[in-house]
Amino acid sequence: IALYFGIRNYIAEARYIPSGSMLPGLQINDRLLIEKLTFTFRRPKRGEIVVFNSPYSFDPILKEKMKNISSLKCILSNIPLLNLGVSSIDFACGAYIKRVVAIAGDKVLVNSLGEVFINGEHSKESYVKHLCKVSYMKDRSCPSFNKEVPKDHVFVLGDNRGNSWDGRFWPGSGFLPVNEILGRAVWRFWPGNRLGSI
Repeated sequence: IALYFGIRNYIAEARYIPSGSMLPGLQINDRLLIEKLTFTFRRPKRGEIVVFNSPYSFDPILKEKMKNISSLKCILSNIPLLNLGVSSIDFACGAYIKRVVAIAGDKVLVNSLGEVFINGEHSKESYVKHLCKVSYMKDRSCPSFNKEVPKDHVFVLGDNRGNSWDGRFWPGSGFLPVNEILGRAVWRFWPGNRLGSI
């Protein structure tokens, strides 16, 4: 048990993709290796895929809602095998996976299509294939975002811009504190036909 938690907390752990927010690069039920050593020596960089604690643990407005969620349930839901006794894993308890698109000091603009502009320049994101849609009624499916990333924070988005609950939607500030990041996604080990680095 000590070895398991030592490795899981400080070196690496396996995670799976539960949703389509990172399509097409990461598919639902992909299994990934998350390494945890890199960010003890440096800050996250633009373009890296990170796993982090739920926004309910750090967003000031969402954190208020956590008072109604049992902390014991959250702990049990994140331990393999033991979570079999939990009827449903609350989305507020689990970890999230998104891509870092802006770092501290960047002025980030995300338009209603989900396109990113950093410090006034359009970001070339070859990994984004699904932008937000604008209907003939001009109703926009995604909110725009225009702020400067504060110190010790990053701004993260899902690659599937039309279906991702990310910094654009978090009501507090929209930014991810660096100390809430659990690790960096580096390797896909399942399914076998898509085995390889990320």
